[in-house]
Amino acid sequence: MEVLYIHHPYKKEEIPKESVVLALGYFDGVHIGHQAVIKKAKQEAIKRDSKLAVMSFNQHPSIVYKKLDAESMKYLSVPERKIALMEQLGVDYFYIIDFTYDFGTLRPQEFVDQYIVGLNADAIVAGFDYTYGPKNIADMAHLPSYAKKRFDIIEVSAQVTDNKEKISSTSIREALDSGNLERANQMLGYIYQFDGRVMHGDARGRELGFPTANIKIGKYIRLPKVGVYAVSIRVQGKWYQGMASIGYNITFEKDRQKTIEVNIFDFDKMIYGEKVTVRWHHYLRDEVKFTGIEGLIDQLKQDQIDTEKYFSQHPDQIVDADVNSDLEMME
Repeated sequence: MEVLYIHHPYKKEEIPKESVVLALGYFDGVHIGHQAVIKKAKQEAIKRDSKLAVMSFNQHPSIVYKKLDAESMKYLSVPERKIALMEQLGVDYFYIIDFTYDFGTLRPQEFVDQYIVGLNADAIVAGFDYTYGPKNIADMAHLPSYAKKRFDIIEVSAQVTDNKEKISSTSIREALDSGNLERANQMLGYIYQFDGRVMHGDARGRELGFPTANIKIGKYIRLPKVGVYAVSIRVQGKWYQGMASIGYNITFEKDRQKTIEVNIFDFDKMIYGEKVTVRWHHYLRDEVKFTGIEGLIDQLKQDQIDTEKYFSQHPDQIVDADVNSDLEMME
């Protein structure tokens, strides 16, 4: 897959000359609904003997349209993660557009001319709710008038869960915010994960008999709610089960920064500086302030029992070796 970073206005020579089927969307999380759009575009590309291209943005459009603080945005998939998922879906060209004010204020006809026709699209595939400007004049219903028969338009309907809930990035964020990993992972179509790096912490876990890896993550990554979780973690290419805490270590002192700490089962290596991947399977409990160390140790023992029980009841989520695709985990 070729990743092309485009800043508006682009130069024509930056764009591959061959015709493509173009999937359109922001694709935060690359959830089941997004996957349906991209898979439909892939089928169309194969039928037409064309390449599959996907166009997304480097930051959420609301930062420009609603003047939100870019530093406060938290994403289900940061660009590196989105790139990995696109590659797994068989994308040939992945356009990442720098969503600037100039780009965001393109008129609908200008967007179509420059970023659909200009990208050599013979056909576009997008969700039913895709917009490319003000919704009242730049939705899927208006697109044929701007297309002027220069490309075909394929619309993908809403995707729903087993209980008929519409799948959306907003719903997934709400599920993560409430600790409902099962709901989030069902809508994602894979187990939510992000990368981080192991940094030095207080080493207090080792004193308690539960050594933890203190995980530093990028500031734009969206975390599940504060609490304790059953997780799996990839270290040096191998997956391990474990339990993780997202919280403030309130038992020991006040006003601490939020940390992510993972107790890795059956593991005893120094891994400071290592890049790791954490998958979030199941919410166990809230963060609790204990009055004594013994109470905390007893709870950690119970957390381990609960985590091991969870994985024993969900053997399909146990990874003994690296899988070829994150998407395979939920198939």
